[in-house]
Amino acid sequence: MKKKNIWFAIGLIILIIVAIPFGFFYLLNNGNPYTNYIADKKVPVYLEEKGYTENDVEESHYVEPKHIINNDFYQGHYMVIFQDESNVTYYYGIRKKGKQVKQFCEKEVLSSDGVTDIVEIETKYSEKNCVNSLDNRN
Repeated sequence: MKKKNIWFAIGLIILIIVAIPFGFFYLLNNGNPYTNYIADKKVPVYLEEKGYTENDVEESHYVEPKHIINNDFYQGHYMVIFQDESNVTYYYGIRKKGKQVKQFCEKEVLSSDGVTDIVEIETKYSEKNCVNSLDNRN
């Protein structure tokens, strides 16, 4: 019986040693699954409440930024490109407290020469109460 317990403990230790790096690389490549779930549930409802339909949106999905953002928000963003403004990418974040959706003021604008710039100018779908994603970082 003791040999069985020892082999079980050794197997468990090996499993943990192997699983931790795989989990780490999964999170680096795909982001936090909890944040992804919240964004996929909350942002489409938020856009619907703003009066946008699926026909208005060309592309939308969860993205994980490679830089640290505002500490009041979960790290993951939800990017949205609207049909009639396909050169502008909007980003939405989820507040940690209250899980409210807010649009970030920074947008990516694709110029005619193929260069993407990050801007804070007012565009067609800009919201007046947007939040700067680069504020409140430590």
